[in-house]
Amino acid sequence: MDANGKKIVLVAACALVDSDGRILLAQRPEGKSLAGLWEFPGGKVEAGETPEETLIRELEEELGIRTKVACLAPLTFASHTYDDFHLLMPLYVCRRYEGVAIGREGQAIKWVRPKALRDFPMPPADEPLIPFIMDLL
Repeated sequence: MDANGKKIVLVAACALVDSDGRILLAQRPEGKSLAGLWEFPGGKVEAGETPEETLIRELEEELGIRTKVACLAPLTFASHTYDDFHLLMPLYVCRRYEGVAIGREGQAIKWVRPKALRDFPMPPADEPLIPFIMDLL
């Protein structure tokens, strides 16, 4: 719990970079909170998992992408209070992976140039991560 009595939720996210320097965004599907917004892929860190293990699992489940811990480089993190919880989200960069990304859970995906990231509506926790990605690429 944080100081306001809200549960702290740990979510790992990944800036997946293709050979052309584009970043993968996934659109939150209908029926989920923040549906329709675009986000960096990832997911909730489960009990007993490290953020890196979470990303390896989530990238495979959601996108059909395989990677390794050594290919995940920590970049920055987001700390954002929503109405009913506080989100803590480390962001990793991944340039080395196997497979071709597809939306395995019915979500739309799009490869985006870093300078175009702001053209996509994102959850409040994701938006502050954009300058770090732009500085990197």
